Amino acid sequence: MTEPIHAVSPLATDIPAGLDVDSIVATVRESGVSAPAGEQDGLTAAVNRAEDHGIDLSIVIVPDEPRHDSQLRDLATAVGAREGGTVLVLSPGQVGTFSDSISRVTLEAGQDRTYTGNHVVAADNFVDTLVEDQTPWGLLTGGLVVIVAAVAALTAAVKVRRYRARSATADPHEAQPVER
Repeated sequence: MTEPIHAVSPLATDIPAGLDVDSIVATVRESGVSAPAGEQDGLTAAVNRAEDHGIDLSIVIVPDEPRHDSQLRDLATAVGAREGGTVLVLSPGQVGTFSDSISRVTLEAGQDRTYTGNHVVAADNFVDTLVEDQTPWGLLTGGLVVIVAAVAALTAAVKVRRYRARSATADPHEAQPVER
């Protein structure tokens, strides 16, 4: 697999202590999930469900809390830089994400639904957010522009019509010269 164009690890990444990124990437490459054996099946089901919707998802479970939540985002970015796609990293109480195809807004909305205490439920909630219908902001903006343009054109047409109606009813002989 070629490396994604948009995935560049920051120069000063801070990965949680005791984790081997190469080992995590190898495991994710093999199954899509790097997690304890007891959670593999449920997390693999979430990865498969995302794949059914065209999302290349990898899930990494970190057993201990990192010092900072940004460490999970850095780990997700490091895995995503090598594997591409979308990466969800969960610890017992924090989450980090990366994607080369999904907007940060959508990722963060998905992150908000992952604080459940159960990694499988958290992953399912995250996938739910990614696959549910998103607000079509482009269509809404385009529609609003069309409405504003139509109102402006209608207003201009009404003004022209009123002006012509006034001009047609005015008696040209009643015009008084302007005094200076």
